[in-house]
Amino acid sequence: MDFSSKLLEQAVDEMSQLPGIGKRTALRLVLHLLKQPESQTEQLAAALQKLRSEIKLCKNCFNISDTELCDICANPNRISEIVCVVEDIRDVMAIENTAQYRGLYHVLGGKISPMDGIGPSQLTIKPLIEKVKAGKVEEIIFALSSTLEGDTTNFYIFRQLEETPVKTSTIARGISVGDELEYADEVTLGRSITNRVPFESSMKG
Repeated sequence: MDFSSKLLEQAVDEMSQLPGIGKRTALRLVLHLLKQPESQTEQLAAALQKLRSEIKLCKNCFNISDTELCDICANPNRISEIVCVVEDIRDVMAIENTAQYRGLYHVLGGKISPMDGIGPSQLTIKPLIEKVKAGKVEEIIFALSSTLEGDTTNFYIFRQLEETPVKTSTIARGISVGDELEYADEVTLGRSITNRVPFESSMKG
């Protein structure tokens, strides 16, 4: 792709690094920004800069938050003894949209994937185990995607918790094998949370 401007080329190169954005889409977005008032582009740049410099991870669940404790963990009406284990904030948002779950979350920040060089130490598994061993949790709900990496991560955490009295369950298989939670419709996902099954039973299926 030939550019008449080095500045345009640099902007397109940076934009095309975003997931799902190819060079042509990046060019279209950059040209769109150039047509907008300069103040709008400045507001976008300022918002992104502020996001990077001020965003936090909740000290309790590792969800993305503006404060040390996210709104979900800080809500006294949530059931703190039930913790739903998810991969990232997109899964939290998907489950929250169902309005079927009133417990808390634990965001792992990914899934165990040796092929990608991601092991247990790269995820927030240790704080989850410590939370359970401290006696603060009665049930763990595994809500990772039904992929090899998701199942591997579930099983690893399950083995770490075998000696504890915590109840472990997994969302019902209303979610198709291989599907990501964020793409599931709200009704199906809500039913999968409500009709969760013991984790040991899910391993036999």
